[in-house]
Amino acid sequence: MNKKIFHILVVDDDNRIRDLVKQYLEKSNFLVTTAKDSQEAKKKIEIIKFDMLILDIMMPGQSGLSLTKDIKKDNSNTPVILLTAKDDTKDRVKGLEFGADDYLGKPFEPKELLLRIRNILNKTKSKILAEEIYIGKSIVNLNKLNIKINNETKKINPKEKKVLETMLEYPGKIFSRDDIGKVINISKERTIDVMITRLRKKIESNPKNPKYLQTIRGVGYVLWIE
Repeated sequence: MNKKIFHILVVDDDNRIRDLVKQYLEKSNFLVTTAKDSQEAKKKIEIIKFDMLILDIMMPGQSGLSLTKDIKKDNSNTPVILLTAKDDTKDRVKGLEFGADDYLGKPFEPKELLLRIRNILNKTKSKILAEEIYIGKSIVNLNKLNIKINNETKKINPKEKKVLETMLEYPGKIFSRDDIGKVINISKERTIDVMITRLRKKIESNPKNPKYLQTIRGVGYVLWIE
C-alpha cells in the first residue's frame, strides 16, 4: 500500500473559491493547503514540498503569473494550474510561457478542475518518487524503510511501516490503540505506545513536543502531514 497522498496548494484571494476547491479535492482524497495571496503561498512553499499548485492570476499584491514565473525560475518541476478570467487570452499565453502546465477559466466546475489535476499528475507521476512522502521536514521512504530528517537517515521496521502506511492514508484521522493493534496484530497497548514513541523520535524535530504524530489523550493517536 505505497500510495502517494498528493498535496496541493490552492492560492486564491476569494475565500469562497478556496473553501470550495479545498472541500471538493479533500473528498477526492487529496491533501489540500490554502493561501490567500502570493506572500502567504511563498512562506508555505518554503517549508512544504507540494505536488501541485493551483494559482489564481488576479490577486492583490503579486499576481499568480508573477508567482509562477518566480517558482519556475528556481527550476521547480512542481506542476502549476492557473485560474483565469474566461476572456483573458493574454494571461493564459503568458502563464504557459512562464511554465504553467494548464489553465482553467472562471467560473469553473470543480469536476473539470479535478480531471485536469489527475491528467497532469498521471503525466508526471513517472518523475515523482511515489514512495517518498513528506511529513514536515522529514521524508518517509516506505520502499527503502527509512526516514530522513536533518541530514540523518533513520531505519523503520516492517511493523512501523504498516502503521505509517495506514495513518498516512488518512491524515488527521484519530486512530485508537485498538485500531493500530489490528494493523500490526498486536494487542498490548504498552507495546503500541512504545512503537509510536519510537516513530515520533524518527519523524519529529522535537519528539518531546510533537507537531505531526500527536497523542489525543484518552482516545489514541493522529498523524498530521501539514
